[in-house]
Amino acid sequence: MLSLAACATAAPPPLPRAPMDALLTRDTGDAGYLGAVAVVADHGTVVYRGAFGHADLQGLQPLRDDAIFRIYSMTKPVTSVAALMLVEQGRLHLDAPVATYLPEFAGLQRVAGGSVEAPALVPVQRPLTVRHLLTHTAGFATGGDDIRVASALLQAQAPEEATDLAGYADRVARAPLATEPGTRFRYDGVNTEVLARVIEVASGQSFETFLRTRIFVPLALHDTGFEVPAAQRGRIMALTTRNAEGQRVLADTPSARKPGVRLRPYTSGAGGLYSTAADYLRFARMLADGGTLEGVRLLREDTVAMMMSDQLAGFDPPVPAPEPGEGFGLGGYVVTDPAISTRPGSRGQFGWSGAASTYFTIDRERGLVILLLSQHLPTDGAPPLPKLATPFYRAVYSAVSP
Repeated sequence: MLSLAACATAAPPPLPRAPMDALLTRDTGDAGYLGAVAVVADHGTVVYRGAFGHADLQGLQPLRDDAIFRIYSMTKPVTSVAALMLVEQGRLHLDAPVATYLPEFAGLQRVAGGSVEAPALVPVQRPLTVRHLLTHTAGFATGGDDIRVASALLQAQAPEEATDLAGYADRVARAPLATEPGTRFRYDGVNTEVLARVIEVASGQSFETFLRTRIFVPLALHDTGFEVPAAQRGRIMALTTRNAEGQRVLADTPSARKPGVRLRPYTSGAGGLYSTAADYLRFARMLADGGTLEGVRLLREDTVAMMMSDQLAGFDPPVPAPEPGEGFGLGGYVVTDPAISTRPGSRGQFGWSGAASTYFTIDRERGLVILLLSQHLPTDGAPPLPKLATPFYRAVYSAVSP
């Protein structure tokens, strides 16, 4: 595949603003989201940018397009890129057992029945690999009524109370798996947190140092990190949720009460980063252009192609897809059949989202990168807000191809 830069013969014109403006103005009203920032790039050229609503719950500060967001699970593709950089260097191998890097994961067992008090455990029949971590097929006990015993045993280890990634991985390794590795897709941050610890061991650096020196600085991501400097915290958008009556209120999290602090006690590869639309666009453009941005190459073209190809079908037997018309690559969803996928776009489209209403997608076939960032956490028992991303994506595609 040619790079987007090579394919583009002339800068594309700006998109007609009306459809996207109308949608985001409506959805950031008094009864909707507090605010949103959206950016669309076509073959590397920004063709749409907008900021809507407010940055604060009181409605006194209009949201700016340089606002800082808690991107939560949009951290995962960044962690995946870090791992793949080490794969290219030969310091990490996708199909190597995790125990090669983290010996505590040797001799894993899985739950085969019993109770929390007396679980029936059996040895796993295949090793847990780095590829399993990247594809969320590791078999970790991450919720679900069908694996209640395994879930309770993992929760008893309280990995999220660890103060560093080494402690997190050690706690996870003490619990049995719920299923055989490579047999079921079960999305959860445990996979990526363990991967972040593997990156530390394989690189010989802290996870935070590796991201900063190998990704953030080379790509000039000036506002991306695990904490926000005190001087910049006024740019952070408020994090909201809804109460039982449907009223918009401040979320009950440490980073909502004190914006800019770490989202986890450890440097979370699954959901720990703050970023901006401008920064994440640069990261996404690097992937869209085959691993390079403005002369800085992080990954080879073939590595990016592998990252954005469905991995689930390659397991033996294939792992069932999480959604119709979709698979999962190395760190994000992959559209495998646009005719039945609920996402508008092309075959091979890649992206992910974050818990607090942040979204991105890369359509390399069309040369599009789309970002939509807000700060709203859904809450059990509270009426949900309508999803932002799919209607916005549809409006973008309609504007690109009327």
